[in-house]
Amino acid sequence: MGNFGKRALPAVLSAVGISIAAAGCGRGAPVSADVDTVETKAETASAAVRWADLKPVGSMELLYADQFSVDYYENGYVLAEIPESGRYLAVPEGAAVPAGLPEDVTALCRPLDRIYLAATSAMDLFRSLDAVDQITLSGTDAPGWYIDEAREAMEEGRMLYAGKYSAPDYELILENGCNLAVESTMIYHVPEVKEQLERLGIPVLAERSSYESHPLGRMEWIRLYGALLGREEQAEARFAACVDALKPVMDQTPSGKTAAFFYISANGAVNVRKPGDYVARMIEMAGGRYVPQVSAEEENALSSVNMQMEAFYESARDADYIIYNNTIDGELDSLAELLDKSSLLADFKAVREGHVWCTGKNMFQESMGLGDMILDIHRMLSGDGPDPGEMTYLRPLK
Repeated sequence: MGNFGKRALPAVLSAVGISIAAAGCGRGAPVSADVDTVETKAETASAAVRWADLKPVGSMELLYADQFSVDYYENGYVLAEIPESGRYLAVPEGAAVPAGLPEDVTALCRPLDRIYLAATSAMDLFRSLDAVDQITLSGTDAPGWYIDEAREAMEEGRMLYAGKYSAPDYELILENGCNLAVESTMIYHVPEVKEQLERLGIPVLAERSSYESHPLGRMEWIRLYGALLGREEQAEARFAACVDALKPVMDQTPSGKTAAFFYISANGAVNVRKPGDYVARMIEMAGGRYVPQVSAEEENALSSVNMQMEAFYESARDADYIIYNNTIDGELDSLAELLDKSSLLADFKAVREGHVWCTGKNMFQESMGLGDMILDIHRMLSGDGPDPGEMTYLRPLK
């Protein structure tokens, strides 16, 4: 179903008994709705509120994020803007969509309780807001989730697999009454999918938390989702608690110890993070210094770069610690498995001194865990043998 074109749309709508009415709030198309009735109600409601008459009452003061903004308007309306994605007006439950809304603003009517989530990094933000139950459709099947609440919801049928971002199950999405599709920027590689969802009356939000270079900027996206869902207080409290937990670490004098973060691809290349990447920033925030300091001259949005093992050896062999990224191609269980990938690793200082660590598979899905990852790195850098039981995302390779 994921690749049908414009001509197939009427047949799909007919098959599920759906007509695309002008559901003035950008909601999913109503099932068995009378077009004239829905349009009349939308027009009547909108006439009561005019966008030009709504007064701004404040803006969200962001601390670390730079990939979104939030402005507040009277009567509970919230306007969020995401670069390249668009502007979104969260409309309070039961309120009218303002008449005269600019064409580039998509109305999102609360409650946003039938969400199709294709951006895996956002799931943990919803979990932190106790809002997993508002996601009824997933772009990742149950085995692909490392977030317990998401996997359990799918296993119990409370969340359904609706196809990956590039090939969604449009019939299921329509039958479910989806009122928001949250996508990663990968959706721009299949623009026809985004266009089809929007033709079906489903607003598409392409989130950009992965473009935040500051780790806390990624976590701060919980404030955006809190604003859109009407859970601002919970979002503010959760984010503030994460920042407060890190202050003692960030206020300490840097240890001066170096740490490399990498993985080895199937062809033997070493994938490392660019110096300005958020992983490098986490190591610095934890009191360390990231290596290798590879050139960031390449003009692309990629946060990492591949280098030959010999070059990695020359630039990182004296690192005090090395962290192997276990989230890409299967988890390593032992140091021997790592050394099997390259014999050069045996001569690394960190290997000789027993300072080799690896991440868990869940690290990149648990966006709100970045603070715990920074604390893990700090513990790693602070002693010769931190208790693995104190760690959340790091474990030693022996």
